[in-house]
Amino acid sequence: MKITPILFFCLLLALTGCERSSYDSAADEQGHSAPTQATIEANRAVLDQLPFENKQDFEDAERGLVARMPILKVENARGEPIWNMSDYDFIQGEAPPSVNPSLWRQASLNNIHGLFKVADGLYQLRGFDLANISIIEGKSGWIVVDPGTATETAAAAWEFASKHLDNKPIVSIIFTHSHIDHFGGVLGLLRASGTDPADVRIIAPKGFMEEATSENVLASATMGRRSVYMYGKQLARSERGHVGSGLGKSPAYGSVSIAQPTELIDHTPQEKTIDGVRFTFQYTPESEAPAELMFYLPEHKALCGAEVVSRNMHNIYTLRGAKVRDALKWSNYIDEALTLFGEAEVYFGSHHWPMWDKERINTFLKQQRDTYKYIHDQTMRLAAQGHTPGEIAEEIEMPESLRSNFSNRGYYGTLRHNARAVYQGYFGWYDGNPANLNPLPQVQSAKRYVKLMGGREQVLAQAQLSFDAGEYRWVAELLNKLVFAEPENKEAKALLARNYDQLGYQAESGPWRDVYLTGAYELRHGVGSDSVVNAADALGLLKKTPLPQFFDAMAVMLNGPDADGTEMTINLVFSDINENYSLYIENAVLHHRSGLAQGDVSATITLTHELFLKMLTGQAGLKDTIMGDDLEIAGSRLDLLKFFSLIEFATGTFNIVTP
Repeated sequence: MKITPILFFCLLLALTGCERSSYDSAADEQGHSAPTQATIEANRAVLDQLPFENKQDFEDAERGLVARMPILKVENARGEPIWNMSDYDFIQGEAPPSVNPSLWRQASLNNIHGLFKVADGLYQLRGFDLANISIIEGKSGWIVVDPGTATETAAAAWEFASKHLDNKPIVSIIFTHSHIDHFGGVLGLLRASGTDPADVRIIAPKGFMEEATSENVLASATMGRRSVYMYGKQLARSERGHVGSGLGKSPAYGSVSIAQPTELIDHTPQEKTIDGVRFTFQYTPESEAPAELMFYLPEHKALCGAEVVSRNMHNIYTLRGAKVRDALKWSNYIDEALTLFGEAEVYFGSHHWPMWDKERINTFLKQQRDTYKYIHDQTMRLAAQGHTPGEIAEEIEMPESLRSNFSNRGYYGTLRHNARAVYQGYFGWYDGNPANLNPLPQVQSAKRYVKLMGGREQVLAQAQLSFDAGEYRWVAELLNKLVFAEPENKEAKALLARNYDQLGYQAESGPWRDVYLTGAYELRHGVGSDSVVNAADALGLLKKTPLPQFFDAMAVMLNGPDADGTEMTINLVFSDINENYSLYIENAVLHHRSGLAQGDVSATITLTHELFLKMLTGQAGLKDTIMGDDLEIAGSRLDLLKFFSLIEFATGTFNIVTP
């Protein structure tokens, strides 16, 4: 047998085991390995690339502190912790070798929490959730902006604020946009304040309800699973785990709700007076969210940037999966804000900390504006030269004036994946290369690559050599092939997990770090029950979701191959909300119509809206419910069971890092 250099390396490794055992012995409780020398050096180099001596952000983040909870911990009704800022107490001092120093700096800033006075009559609660809760004093009560993700954290935040602010009712709530961390806590906030929702003016951008509910129903299973990766839900809060999301710490995984707006913002400028306070609204749809607004307070000379501007580069495409955002519109809205509100002396947003001084604010807005336009314009320039998304992501670089500013760094979105998003927005997934038009599925391709490379031993040996050389991106590509070809290969998964550790430790983006480290976690531990969100916690939101959106969701769950040749009609009568619908299958497609179908109907179900939601979310067993007495059925129960057997209700526990 010929002893090649690679084979010799394999034999040496097998005999000594030194390299591997040294990593294993240094693993933390979740199995994350120690940072390698290559990672230590890469993170150390970051200290020379950015102006870490500038402490202005820390001064701004602490300014106006009214009070801070020594232990900020919130539990749900089941006694489970859903929020604990103390988990992040380890973020102090200089960055450890396992965290990019730039991300560590951002995580340190996002650790600063409490109730803050931003200006006379303007306050913020920061650190009670991923997003801020802003509070504006009106003539007779409080105007609340963005009540956070969870009812529990919103209630805790308001109870804390009430100890330090005048005892006034909530008279109005403003939802700046349609993402759940800006409206999900609304009912908890109202309950904690003792406010009747009927007495509150609720203001939101046009399209708010449609976008808020559709994003959390039609794509919820896939988006929810991927958000576990993006926000590091399974990761320990530690130097080798989750340190923050860049945009904030993480979402609060509690119960969520929503409230119907009473007034919509649909043009710019739109003037309103709310409880004696003048507002000038700017309508900014299809920017950071499909439905979004910003506003200006003339008497305070204060601009609320919502999430159109923030203290980092945002996502043109979000890793949890969502519609690609329009970078050009986004930039243009910020330019419009400069024109309309250029006299602002105070800036505050839905995330991060405020800013004061007109000149600083205008510079900040210009840099935010030009970040998104630069990514847009340069991606399109390179695409026009024939560069593919991967080539553009590798080549594009921000100008010095933007990349040296902390507020434009990729703590949440990144230049690399945002450039790909701009390309996708214009040209879609296909890069024009015929080889990429109809490639083999990942598992088939992986098996052929591994065979071509000489088998698992050769691939592992080469991967180990490249890992030791610090070539972590290449190792990820190489070992991903082997894991998908041989998902039970423990050696391949172990080395790929260690490799993902290093990529995570070097990442400046909070979501990139969490994605890599969650991938490493699941390679070691598999997909657990904590990888999904409890559906019961979403009932407050689901109750306000229009029924046709649930039927659209059921349609995408229909098993088309099994439904081929089936024609069936089911009527649904909702006894408590006076709504009727018909569902019918034709050509292996599920359709719905308002009203009851006539003629050949397989079954008619009469049930309550709440029971329907419990059936869809798995809180009521479908078979037991259909065969039981909780609903009224006219027609064939067997046909009804067959109908629902064709619906594949998603569990949200699919594999990601293994096939």
